Amino acid sequence: MLWRYRRHVHTITAENGTEFCAHESIALKLKAEVYFANPYASWECGLNENFNGLLRQYIPKGTDLRTVTDEEIAKVQRSLNLRSRKCLGYRQPAVVFDELRSAA
Repeated sequence: MLWRYRRHVHTITAENGTEFCAHESIALKLKAEVYFANPYASWECGLNENFNGLLRQYIPKGTDLRTVTDEEIAKVQRSLNLRSRKCLGYRQPAVVFDELRSAA
């Protein structure tokens, strides 16, 4: 997912879940550093926690993700990337991301 943006990915902050078991391979391919939050220290991943809250508006906690289709994920992804955010001065993440990519 990050490969086409690899010029812009310098660091990745991850939690300690099994979904990051291939972190060394990903870091090597992207030439990025991977940092891990301390266990049970959710405040160290504030952006992740905020995103999880937004995501749960579409996919409730406890949902078996094997039942969620790629199309549903893409729809949620589009919705969240086009949703204005206070931390971005009420701009859309997709717009800010495109501006940053253009400036690099």
